[in-house]
Amino acid sequence: QLQLVESGGGLVQPGGSLRLSCSASGFTLGTYAIGWFRQAPGKEREGVSYIDSSGDLTNYADSVEGRFTISRDNSKNTVYLQMNNLTPEDTAVYYCASREDSGDPYYTQAGYNIWGQGTQVTVSS
Repeated sequence: QLQLVESGGGLVQPGGSLRLSCSASGFTLGTYAIGWFRQAPGKEREGVSYIDSSGDLTNYADSVEGRFTISRDNSKNTVYLQMNNLTPEDTAVYYCASREDSGDPYYTQAGYNIWGQGTQVTVSS
């Protein structure tokens, strides 16, 4: 069974940090690009960050640029999202998803074929 599993979410105070992990089972993550998305209550799911299969190309939403860093360790079949200086506006369920390397905008959700179940991130004092 092909699966992506997110972990690392939780409750953190404003200004704090979390590192999310996206691990694959049933397939080799290193041959796929990975996108991170998030969905806040009452809002549509939005693209947050992206890394291509080689790790050479990354993208970030304007709202997280400079605070979030995406990386991958293909030897561990895992992609990470380091989130620093978190604000309450970052509160959401975070999802990772895989797709073939593509020139399509990373935030185009239709191109992703495997999605994780999501991990909750809550930023609150």
